[in-house]
Amino acid sequence: MTYSLDERLALAALLDQAGPDAPTLCTGWQTRDLAAHVVLRERRPDAGAGMIGGPLAGYTARVQRQYLDKYSYPALIELFKAGPPRLSPFAIGGFDEMVNTVEYFVHHEDVRRAAPGWTERELPAGLADALWKRLKGSRLFLRSAPTGIVFARADATGLASTATPVIAKNATPSVTVTGSPAELTLWSMGRVTVARVTLDGPDEAVARLTAWRQ
Repeated sequence: MTYSLDERLALAALLDQAGPDAPTLCTGWQTRDLAAHVVLRERRPDAGAGMIGGPLAGYTARVQRQYLDKYSYPALIELFKAGPPRLSPFAIGGFDEMVNTVEYFVHHEDVRRAAPGWTERELPAGLADALWKRLKGSRLFLRSAPTGIVFARADATGLASTATPVIAKNATPSVTVTGSPAELTLWSMGRVTVARVTLDGPDEAVARLTAWRQ
């Protein structure tokens, strides 16, 4: 078992439980749309580039609609549970764990935290550490931030290396964003309305970063 597989199965179970019409934190998407997205992502690499916007976003949206038209909601969930096809890049050994642990954790929370009365999950220590290590990857998404950004781990225990702050953007003035690895991951991926973090730094810098992230 790997963390990406754990989160895949947990997300599949939650999608099944929630049904196709439940809300998500992904703007404009219900659970049926999210199910089509995670299947398309592994099975149609030609449509992958449009997932982050840009000129190919329309093509990606059309392919996703084709999946929704072709497959029932239960079928999409079963395709997702089955994992990537043999020739998919996501089937390469170790690649799934590297790129999907954060992806499926965030989408799992997209469904959980869109429902009223949600609470934070208590994560295994290993998953929390894995999310913390992958925060360096957030530099790509935060490169246009109007301030510097430093992530500080609020739940740091054990080895000192796990508590070393992560510089997501090296600039002045800088804002320190503090929280658990789970909450920092959600904040870095744009789920700022549900991420339980604190921001510390010069008042003007905090205000600028808060406005930019929203």
